[in-house]
Amino acid sequence: MRQVRALRAALIALLVVPVALSVLTIGSPWARAAGPDHVSLRTNWLWYGSHSVFFLAKKLGYYQAANLDVDIKQGNGSGNVARLIANKDSTFGYISIAALINTAAQGAPIIGVATIDATGTDAVLCRPDSGIKTIKDLNGKEILTTAGAGVNAFWPVVVQVAGLDEKSIKLVNVAENALTPSYLKGMAPCMLGGIDDKPAEIEANGGKPPVEFLYSDYGVNQPGYAIATHRDLVKSNPDLVRRFVYASLRGVKAAQANPDAAVAALSDWSSLDADQTKQARQVLDVTLSILYSKNNVHKILGLNVAQDWASALDLLKKYRGLETNMTADQFYTNQFVPRSLQ
Repeated sequence: MRQVRALRAALIALLVVPVALSVLTIGSPWARAAGPDHVSLRTNWLWYGSHSVFFLAKKLGYYQAANLDVDIKQGNGSGNVARLIANKDSTFGYISIAALINTAAQGAPIIGVATIDATGTDAVLCRPDSGIKTIKDLNGKEILTTAGAGVNAFWPVVVQVAGLDEKSIKLVNVAENALTPSYLKGMAPCMLGGIDDKPAEIEANGGKPPVEFLYSDYGVNQPGYAIATHRDLVKSNPDLVRRFVYASLRGVKAAQANPDAAVAALSDWSSLDADQTKQARQVLDVTLSILYSKNNVHKILGLNVAQDWASALDLLKKYRGLETNMTADQFYTNQFVPRSLQ
């Protein structure tokens, strides 16, 4: 009799344990007994205010809730990060859409899965004591930039639309961490950079507000930055991509509601002092102000807007000599952009 009871208890245990485990996982739609998926996100540059949305998503547990363990790494230019994604060094990247299209058109298997900065922030920034007051004053001058930076992509458009003498202007490449210091030391009167981060960085380091020549005033109408990943991952594990995009956009929404909390989350990882915190907030405010382009009529967060990507592709073809048979919609997908966050 004891053997019968023991056998019966063993059979009940075999049935009950799997049921109990399944009940424990109901609280999270993506929970798995095997543990979270380990992925990496590489930012376009050294961490700055715009990146705080990802750190906020991490701090608030959004990635964890999506069964993800996310390692956020610093990059060195959108073009370089695009290549790292293509080489599968990084799972995801926050990169300029111009760099994404350029790299993908050359055969790199990468694709945009969500737009964050929906309008471009590229600009020529000049020292106010340089005497440069109009775009034509750039003729004959040196301009600092960084090799592989997304801001370089549409500089030729500005040159052509503004009627500048390209041969008289010299672009000087410096390391990313030397860009602003070199500008402030007067190595050149101007630099190429985004108004989302460089003016705040200049002021935070003792410089005066720069004279700004926005690319958008000279024919460059294109989206700014997107989350990109490898095409293989989209095919082999679309659920992982969907979870990452969803959790990241939750971070953006949370940053909208409490931008100071987003900056604090960034500071947890990069130990910002008071001046750096102010700078990061200024940068984040710019990103949060350009989440939707005028073509995103339904204000869908993260949407890759067809007209915007088509405009970027046309600009690259017309002014950068980009040759590709790919159409604009082949550089991105909206299959992972959620509608529940609107």
